[in-house]
Amino acid sequence: MELKPENIIVNPGEFVSLDDYTPEYTGTYQKKGQTTKRLKKLHKQLLELQGLLYAESQHALLIILQGMDTCGKDGTIRRVMGGINVQGCDVVSFKVPTADELSRDFLWRAHKVVPSKGKIGIFNRSHYEDVLVVRVHNLVPEPVWSQRYQQINDFERMLVENGTVVLKFFLHISKDEQKARLESRINDPTKHWKVEASDIRERAYWEDYMRAYEVVLQRCSTDWAPWYVIPANKKWYRNLVITECIVDRLKKLNMKYPEPAIDITKFYPIR
Repeated sequence: MELKPENIIVNPGEFVSLDDYTPEYTGTYQKKGQTTKRLKKLHKQLLELQGLLYAESQHALLIILQGMDTCGKDGTIRRVMGGINVQGCDVVSFKVPTADELSRDFLWRAHKVVPSKGKIGIFNRSHYEDVLVVRVHNLVPEPVWSQRYQQINDFERMLVENGTVVLKFFLHISKDEQKARLESRINDPTKHWKVEASDIRERAYWEDYMRAYEVVLQRCSTDWAPWYVIPANKKWYRNLVITECIVDRLKKLNMKYPEPAIDITKFYPIR
């Protein structure tokens, strides 16, 4: 892996300043074309590993994508996961909680859509909104949201102990890059549908969100479910690094195809 994992994994308990991470970073690569061959190979490996994951059905993979508006969550799902078997992958987008969801504990809506064994689940935003948006906008009292970091850690530990691999990616873009992407959407009629007033309003809280994310990364990066800070100004490099991380983690499961349930020699050759 060209960008070493230790450079993007947040070590549990370490102080985090996002100023120490460069959103523009692309390592030794200068342009998209240089990553094409490597990404093609990774996508082939990912498809094979997904097949193993499904066949063995001993683990599930939960991918959590977080970041500021326009950071590329949708693009990551489209480009990184575009070559896998869609029957084995579910994507869940977390919007403003419904009345039913608000009447329950904040983790309920996440837990009910965690992938089953053999499948890949992707959270486009996630339960972390309940220590990000609610904190920045004072939607619940501090004594309430301040307890949630440990509750999230316990929740994710329980998932891992029951066979779910949890990969958490913070897509780190700069404020200038967000501005450029928003302006691109405004200037392109085919992308007007993507523009929401909240995207513009939330920019005013940029620094508040950065501080909130730093606390999340510091308090919720654990041995069992670490956070990865992904340089995301360059979409092609973001896709490469995330695909590499997923493939590396699935390989470490040392999955094997299960033995046949019957003695297939009795049926071969087929007449």
